[in-house]
Amino acid sequence: MNVLITGGCGYIGSVLVPKIANNHDVDVLDTCWFGRDLPLNVRLIKGDIREDRPLKYDAIIHLAGIANDPCGELDSKLTWEVNVLATMRLAERAVRDRVKHFIFASSASVYGVKDQDQITEDLPLEPVSDYNKTKMVAERVLLSYQDRMIVQIVRPATVCGVSPRMRLDTMVNTLTMQALKNEKITAHCGEHGGDLMRPNIHIEDMTDLYAWLLERSGIEGVYNAGFENISALETAKLIASEIPSNIIITKVKDKRSYKINSDKLLKTGFEPKHSVREAIKDISKAYKVGQIADTDRSYNLRWMQLNKLVS
Repeated sequence: MNVLITGGCGYIGSVLVPKIANNHDVDVLDTCWFGRDLPLNVRLIKGDIREDRPLKYDAIIHLAGIANDPCGELDSKLTWEVNVLATMRLAERAVRDRVKHFIFASSASVYGVKDQDQITEDLPLEPVSDYNKTKMVAERVLLSYQDRMIVQIVRPATVCGVSPRMRLDTMVNTLTMQALKNEKITAHCGEHGGDLMRPNIHIEDMTDLYAWLLERSGIEGVYNAGFENISALETAKLIASEIPSNIIITKVKDKRSYKINSDKLLKTGFEPKHSVREAIKDISKAYKVGQIADTDRSYNLRWMQLNKLVS
């Protein structure tokens, strides 16, 4: 199978690409803003997803986009152009070029703030930021093409664990690095004292899922992907049990607090094999042997600002 992976040099992509390339012919389309960690048997197309190009592939895994809330707010216009308009054009071209299978990386943050303990795929979407809103709109655009190609939409939880293109701006990764460097962990709670909840998924499970869906075109629609709903304080305590650290609790103006239910995905037969604790151990081991480091490139917002990647 010929597969195009957009954003294949990113945090998720650089772990996913080798798994797909083991069994398929893979091209990666990426701007390379954050580097280019790819296997030798993969062709890199250095470019922007906003550019029109032939899509002579059997399948597309669409990971590329402006990621997370702070980066989305740097340049709202760019975020909508990349995350929505470019996705729409990519889908249109995919249909025109007879691509059979389209997998899209959305986000569990499209649900917004929810009080329910079980956030399932049928609940209304109430995004609270430009990033969340663009993911919601991109989903709706892609679902309008599901009569012309197989569309699989994944709403991932917050991803954690080690990657060649490491990110240290997601909750588990951030707090683990704090413990490793400072022996202190800052656990955030809401400004009114509520503990902020986050769903999590190990990067190996996340990438295994995309590879698994690629082989299962009979599974269509929208799926949550998150297997451990843990609060910031619980996460800090879990890290401290692995890396002795003091926990400092601070209040922040953060509306994002949500838990997701992934039973719909589990009923398809997918089985997660990794845990948040395992991700913490992996990060600790990689840091101690020099495999990862706390650098500007590991923080999306900081790197984009330093390199003037947005206006």
